[in-house]
Amino acid sequence: MRELILLAHVPTAPVNDGFLPAAKALGLSVVLLTDCADAHRAHFAQTGLAAYPDEIVACDVFNPLSVIEAVTKRSTRPAAVFSNSDHLQASTAIAAAYFGLPGKDWRTAYAAKNKAEMRARLAELGIDTLWHAVVCDPASLAALTDLPLPCVVKPREGVASQQVSLARSRAELTEQCAAIWAQQPGQPLLLEEYLDGPLYTLETLGDGKALHALGGFRVTLSPPPHFVELEAVWGTELPATVEAEVLETIRRFGVGFGACHTEYVLTASGPRLIEINYRNIGDYREFLLSDALQFPLFEQVLRLHLGEPLPTLAVPPRAAWIRYFTAQEEGRLHQAPPAFEHEADGIRLAYQPLRHVGEAIQLTNSNKDYVGVLRGSGPDTPSLQAAVERASQKLSWEIAQ
Repeated sequence: MRELILLAHVPTAPVNDGFLPAAKALGLSVVLLTDCADAHRAHFAQTGLAAYPDEIVACDVFNPLSVIEAVTKRSTRPAAVFSNSDHLQASTAIAAAYFGLPGKDWRTAYAAKNKAEMRARLAELGIDTLWHAVVCDPASLAALTDLPLPCVVKPREGVASQQVSLARSRAELTEQCAAIWAQQPGQPLLLEEYLDGPLYTLETLGDGKALHALGGFRVTLSPPPHFVELEAVWGTELPATVEAEVLETIRRFGVGFGACHTEYVLTASGPRLIEINYRNIGDYREFLLSDALQFPLFEQVLRLHLGEPLPTLAVPPRAAWIRYFTAQEEGRLHQAPPAFEHEADGIRLAYQPLRHVGEAIQLTNSNKDYVGVLRGSGPDTPSLQAAVERASQKLSWEIAQ
């Protein structure tokens, strides 16, 4: 049986509910390498999922040399080395290259993850140049005299909108940076010019030769100064030239293999990149995307890493909608709606609780504040929106001290 080496950090639904079943469907034996081996074992023991790894191996997955060593100790040469973790794309790419397996260019994977390197690489290419600077302490912040305001503050290698905020003045900027450094002294922060406009995504798949645009989402964010994603609707309704421009930008950046999730703002001067996430889209939109595209997305991503060429993909005209529900206060979750799935009149709805009754809630102004997610797909956007609204009105949570 062919063996898939799967790199993971903490247990997540996309790995457990998406890529593991896909690997099993492809007849692969799955060896999970992780720096959180006990957490994964406990997770699988508690959830009793039908799809689980054949083996869980403790490994420093952030260190590609440790990954290579763990794989070389095995008697079987892997058929693929894969990860969908934001943190582990460079390690995965280096290990795949070492074993002569299909994978991403590790330099591109590193530059995509490190947001300062992404800006520097784009500047070197002469495309989508944006003012940015990295600061690590109050002294380096005070030394900046030419920064544009408002500007965005974000961890250089952050995820999930955590510690991301908009600073409208020098005083706000100093306060926001100080709050982060109080928790994590010396944390490298990226300051960058604020891009005003609606947020969109571009989802792509590539086999190293062909790079195919699947489409994108229109994203609704929380009010400034934070950037929490609250809702996303499949289909940008933008001119094809906009998507083509973004596709060409990420192609020049180096994106060409596997899945990639790109975020951009449509400004008055055209589309401008926010982030290149060189992996499959997350936060349960991967499942929604699979529903909307009506083909086995997780299996297709793995097939690329197994060396199969990208097939011709026809995207059906199907609507998709996702809504995130966030905690509005801190405390303990006393009441929450259960999971459900419902299908009628061609509309499929699924609600997934993300916090359980009894859990303590601490607000982070990021997607870590989500208490549940409702996703749906259907034949058209108006009927789907109406169904999402009806289902949303029936959901309620109680958080108390």
